[in-house]
Amino acid sequence: MKTLEEKVSFGGINGFYEHESDACGCTMRFAVYQPPQAKEGPVPVVTFLSGLTCTADNFTTKAGAQRVAAELGLMLVMPDTSPRGDQVPDEEGWDFGKGAGFYVDATEEPWSTHYNMHSYVTRELPALVDEHFPTQGPGYRSVFGHSMGGHGALVLALQAPDQWRSVSAFSPIVAPMRVPWGIKAFPKYLGEDRATWARHDATALVSERQHPTTILIDQGLADSFLDEQLKPELFEDACAAHGQALELRRHEGYDHSYYFIATFVEDHLRHHAAHLKG
Repeated sequence: MKTLEEKVSFGGINGFYEHESDACGCTMRFAVYQPPQAKEGPVPVVTFLSGLTCTADNFTTKAGAQRVAAELGLMLVMPDTSPRGDQVPDEEGWDFGKGAGFYVDATEEPWSTHYNMHSYVTRELPALVDEHFPTQGPGYRSVFGHSMGGHGALVLALQAPDQWRSVSAFSPIVAPMRVPWGIKAFPKYLGEDRATWARHDATALVSERQHPTTILIDQGLADSFLDEQLKPELFEDACAAHGQALELRRHEGYDHSYYFIATFVEDHLRHHAAHLKG
């Protein structure tokens, strides 16, 4: 692991790092915020998964999460959204390819060689962070995300509830099988078998398995993607039908931007701290 830069923030350390990824077959960059409590001993980890077009920088520099993480003693881990590099295949457009990994392990060529973000964020990156930073290790991790990253967070937590102590999301893509972003990406990454798609669709997954904690979702009602791409009511109905505890908060006037995330990120970090330390 190579340190790119480290800056003191609210008594902790905000750093950017890179390493050679076996899962993605390229150099991957990620960010970590170590709260001041990490100087005294291991702390729990909250992983944030970013949305389409984003990198490790967006949440790290725009969300204003470090102040609350420092108060609560939470380490923040912010991975990239896809593999990067000249050898990594891409496609014109912003909603597929680089910056749009959808947190799946691709099975279709040419994407399967590098687009293995599911393995990266569930296995490789947690192991790397545990090796190099003072974490409490497995059993003390939570996950949240925004948009495509909200999709990733919900899917990861429903697939493996023992790995993630709690889960939350901002403006998540809750039913990618039924919206244009997913209908474009899933056949290319995963092939035409819709049963395979369902394993990466939170609304489909929650009908088969639930997370033991309440899922927190915040959604802005001025979000331009709300009606066509996000459709939170589909997940809300599925949770009600299958006994998944859900707190879905709708907010007048808020859109899809980091102004929205920055407004409510403290609530999400306190939600995760309550489960990680409770």
